[in-house]
Amino acid sequence: MKTGPQRYPGASTAYWYQTRYGGSSMESNVLVWHTTEGTSLPSYSGGAEAPNFTAKPDFNAKRLVWFQHFDFDTSARALVNAAGGVETNTLNVCQVEIVGTCDPSTHAKWANAGYVHLYTPELPDWAIRDLAAFAKWAHDNHGVPLTSAVTFKAYPASYGSGNGVRMSASKWNSFTGHCGHQHVPENLHGDPGLLPMGAILTRAKGGATTPSTPSTPSTNSTTETAMKLSDQVSLGDWVKKQWPDDKGLADKKISVNTAVGSGYAHARRSAENTDAILKQLEALRTEVAQLRAAVTKGA
Repeated sequence: MKTGPQRYPGASTAYWYQTRYGGSSMESNVLVWHTTEGTSLPSYSGGAEAPNFTAKPDFNAKRLVWFQHFDFDTSARALVNAAGGVETNTLNVCQVEIVGTCDPSTHAKWANAGYVHLYTPELPDWAIRDLAAFAKWAHDNHGVPLTSAVTFKAYPASYGSGNGVRMSASKWNSFTGHCGHQHVPENLHGDPGLLPMGAILTRAKGGATTPSTPSTPSTNSTTETAMKLSDQVSLGDWVKKQWPDDKGLADKKISVNTAVGSGYAHARRSAENTDAILKQLEALRTEVAQLRAAVTKGA
C-alpha cells in the first residue's frame, strides 16, 4: 500500500495533521474536489475535518499555493461517513479543497465588498493550469484516471441528497477518476459547484483549453486591479504621520481614501467592457494625483 511519491512537489506541510490523525493507508484512484467557501486557509477544526490538500490562490503571482495535510494515499477527513453505509474518506480517495466559493450569492457579496477571490464557475486560466498540473501529477504518479464520469452541477442546485448527481452506493464503490463533494453518497454538500472539470482534465492531458472567463475582464480581475491601485494610493497612515497633532486635518485627508475606494467600486460595478474599465481607471489615477497634490499642500 501507498506506492509512489506521497508529497506533492512544492506543497507546504506547515499544517500537517497526519501526526494527530493517522488515517488509513490506501491506493487512491479517486480525486474529490471541494471549495472552502472562504478566502483564507481554514483551520479545519485542528485537522479533524481536513482534506489531503488545500490549494490557495496567490493573485499577485497568478498561481495556486499548495498546502498538504496528509499523504496522498492516507485517508483525510473532509467527507461525512455514516455508520453502516459505504466508506467515503477511506475508499481510495484523495481530497483537495480549493480556497474560494461555488455559491453565486457569496460570489456577488464578496465582489461587491471588493474581496478578490476564486469563483469556481469563472476560474482564471492560471487556476485551471495549476489544478491541471496537480491532476496530471496524480495520474502520472498514482494512476488516478484523467476522467470524470459525473456531471458537475451549479450551486445551490448541487446541494442535498436528491440533487440528481449524487452517486448511489454501488456507483461510488466502483468509481475512479475525478468528482466533487456534491457527488459523494451520505453527504449533502454541493461544492465545488460548476467546477470546469472538462477544461482541467483537457489541460492535464496536454490539450488546449477554452478560457473560463469572458474576453472582457470579470468582476474578479477588475476588483483585483482596483485593490492593487488602492494599495498604491492609500493615504490614511501617511497623513497621520505628516500631521500628527492636527486631528481635524488628518480626518479630512483620510476621507480621501473613502472617495478613492468608492470610485474604484463604481468603476468595477459600472464597467461594461475593457475600454470602459481602462478609461475609468485612468480618470481615477488623475483624481488620485490631484488629491495627493492637495494633501501635500495641506489643503
